[in-house]
Amino acid sequence: MFYLVKTPTWVKKLYPKRTWEITGSGKEIFLSFDDGPHPVHTGFVLDELRKYNAKATFFCIGKNVAEHPEVYRRIVEEGHAIGNHTHNHLNAWKVKDGAYLNNIDMARRYIDSNLFRPPYGKINSFLVNQLLSPAYSLRTIMWTVLSGDFDTRITNARCLENVLLHAKEGSIVVFHDSDKAQERMRFALPEVLKYFSEKGFVFSAVRVADLV
Repeated sequence: MFYLVKTPTWVKKLYPKRTWEITGSGKEIFLSFDDGPHPVHTGFVLDELRKYNAKATFFCIGKNVAEHPEVYRRIVEEGHAIGNHTHNHLNAWKVKDGAYLNNIDMARRYIDSNLFRPPYGKINSFLVNQLLSPAYSLRTIMWTVLSGDFDTRITNARCLENVLLHAKEGSIVVFHDSDKAQERMRFALPEVLKYFSEKGFVFSAVRVADLV
């Protein structure tokens, strides 16, 4: 499994219709959580965020929202942003474009949002343009920093280090509220919140109004 912890500048320039960071935001960091809602791990995340009055963006899988509507409601009620992460966590490189769009539509039955993040970060320019059209009005939100919490090969400390070393003003940081990631996420998230709060940062949700 190969992935880049920090998105290179050339990638951001190559795909300008995808949001990689929130520029001009001041001392803000944008935490995001993929693959929920989960009946246990999402609650942990929400509890930790509340300690710092932090807001975040949850990119939810439609199927999980259907199965855990009460957790989804809590995310919304506590003032966080929601994003569409497809209904079944599809890889856009492994299915036809039409099937992928249909899966996004399935998720939209449960998820009311103008934000979208492709599972695995895999998408093509045709789909990005389709999602920007009036039929969808979905902005594709990528990331600046991957915590790597999904990577079972790395230590908890490495996951934390990935964020502390690379996150800066305007960074969009990815964690996962999932079974696979939970050990590393539970270790890193409280430390990330503490470290950056002490440095005067605030944690904000991604809002369409913030996007250029």
